[in-house]
Amino acid sequence: MAILIDGIGELTTNDPELGRIADAAVVLDDEHIAWVGPSAAAPAADERVDVEGRAALPGWVDSHTHLVFAGDRTAEFEARMAGKPYTAGGIAVTAAATQNATDAELTANLRRHLAEAVRQGTTCVETKTGYGLTVADEERCARIAAGQVDDVTFLGAHIKPDESYVDMVCGEMLDAVVPHVQWIDVFCEHGAFDADESARVLRAGFERGLGLRVHGNQLGLGPGVQIAVRHNAASVDHCTHLSESDVDALADSNTVATLLPACDLSTRQPLAPARRLLDARAVVALATNANPGSSYTTSMAFCVAIAVLQMGLSVEEAVWAATAGGARALRRDDVGIVRVGARADLQVLDAPSVTHLAYRPGVPLTWAVWRCGRQREFA
Repeated sequence: MAILIDGIGELTTNDPELGRIADAAVVLDDEHIAWVGPSAAAPAADERVDVEGRAALPGWVDSHTHLVFAGDRTAEFEARMAGKPYTAGGIAVTAAATQNATDAELTANLRRHLAEAVRQGTTCVETKTGYGLTVADEERCARIAAGQVDDVTFLGAHIKPDESYVDMVCGEMLDAVVPHVQWIDVFCEHGAFDADESARVLRAGFERGLGLRVHGNQLGLGPGVQIAVRHNAASVDHCTHLSESDVDALADSNTVATLLPACDLSTRQPLAPARRLLDARAVVALATNANPGSSYTTSMAFCVAIAVLQMGLSVEEAVWAATAGGARALRRDDVGIVRVGARADLQVLDAPSVTHLAYRPGVPLTWAVWRCGRQREFA
């Protein structure tokens, strides 16, 4: 069924040819976009929705989340706010709770957080394993995620319980999750996986046909960015601490720098150098890093506001990073853009312009959401 959404006061398309259109309309036909242009020229459709001058843009593409988990880390957050430094040690706490949860509990928790994200305009979500840490638990986390989200990443290499663990990650654990995932990731950081171990994990995933991702340069300078670029990873995520050679490597590569500003705030780290990356012509994405320990938010709008207010990005740059940038980080061209043939994902703001995302930070501006051509109902 074709749905005409018109009366759009300002349409952000992310399409270089279409740009930003005033007084616009979009036709959604089943799961794809069938037409984009000025309202006056819009074709007839089976159904019409007049958004009365509100702004519309692609649905958010959240390319970095950890949403298959159980348990709570409020106490860790309180301790961090009282001055205790973040060291990623709480991952083991969530892993223990996740291992003790049932499939039904993990699925219900995942769905609850996804519904929360959709209410805030997110239409495409990647999520990772990494709280299972046994073969059986990583496999079931991957299987549960595969039934609910767009892209699934195997992050067995999240923490290293012992020296033999890398063998398991690259062997039987990887074999168990491969049917359910598209990506492999590794936490390349001091105290987690070193450069050689990280490269080994990435090679093992590549040999089994998986795309590559890296957690890198979160807690300090390290080899994560260089390893990601060297292995042509789709994305290296965090990028909080970058040397000039790291910035140059990203600018000269196909690897997206995915920045996680809500995590930087929650862990009281410096904000990633977004402006420096963009000025060097690196590709930047924004994502929530939604997880129960270091970034317990599903709000992409919050990340956009931080990027504009504190990281030196323009509203246009931040919105692009949270939509088309996230799509680039997932190597997808069907989401994060409003053009004919793209997936029928669209969000409408209860505001006349995307500028209000930063102008009115913290205000829930999402007015309507369509994902795959279906309007998502929420209170």
